Amino acid sequence: MRKSSQTNSYPGIISKLGKLFSIEDGLRDLDDVLTFLWRLFNLPGKEQTAGSSHLDHTGNCGIDHPEIIRRRFVSVTIVCILAIPIIWWFGTPSSKDSAHTFLEWLGLRFSGLITALVIPLLLTMVLFLGPLSLHYIDGVFRLYLEPRYWVTSCKNYIWLRNHVAAPISEEFIFRACMLPLLVPHFGEGWSIFIAPLFFGVAHLHHLIEKITQNNEEVADAIKSSVFQMAFTSLFGAYSAFLFLRTGHLVAPVLVHAFCNHMGFPAFNEVLALEDTTLRRRVIAAFVVGLLAWMYLLFPLTSPFLYSNEIYHC
Repeated sequence: MRKSSQTNSYPGIISKLGKLFSIEDGLRDLDDVLTFLWRLFNLPGKEQTAGSSHLDHTGNCGIDHPEIIRRRFVSVTIVCILAIPIIWWFGTPSSKDSAHTFLEWLGLRFSGLITALVIPLLLTMVLFLGPLSLHYIDGVFRLYLEPRYWVTSCKNYIWLRNHVAAPISEEFIFRACMLPLLVPHFGEGWSIFIAPLFFGVAHLHHLIEKITQNNEEVADAIKSSVFQMAFTSLFGAYSAFLFLRTGHLVAPVLVHAFCNHMGFPAFNEVLALEDTTLRRRVIAAFVVGLLAWMYLLFPLTSPFLYSNEIYHC
């Protein structure tokens, strides 16, 4: 990778953060930067969100073992820290009126923060109206009112990984770092669909874990991993959409944490409901939630609501 003479005129990272960047100028050496970030974020210590046991079938520590999770917390933190100077290094300084600060490109800003904290999450909850209705029927909502639940969860490494570390680190790398690289070259529209490909493929490492640690059949592991890649790519597109529409990193982070908590909709549980009337109501909640989400998607993510003048999606 190379550094231009123009970038050399800025001696340090701190001073660089105060410089302005213009989307017209873009970020140089796209291939080099993406390749470097790809290799960094796919190190063996990368944060992961799947797995079901502390020990694999060989007796070794599995990915849910507290020590393994702690090590991955450290490694993913290092990767996120290293990504900042990498993105800064390949930035193009600009003094144009349309330029923005380095941190603003990463979605780290105060303007429009309150709406970014609330509206995208509520919008996603509308989409999950069906699964949330199942939570209500199962009495899960009462559990959320118990302080002990939150105290216990905050002491659980698996819970912290899935609800804190993974959403923050993955959204920072795959949205805050990648989209400022992709948008100047491909535009907002194409970037929404390109960025998730990296996010989806990055989860294919679970294929190896399912075979070596969970002792699954190769065919079954491939099927489930391909499905997971498709699902994570679809979510990645939605997350990229939220980032570009709101101009805030916090929006996709909170949505990511919520989706990790909810998991894939339990359609089999709906069909297993014995009460026909109840089953129809839950199915209706799924349909209404989807239709309402489609209707509200663009109005509730209007850049105007988030004072977003950085990206024009």
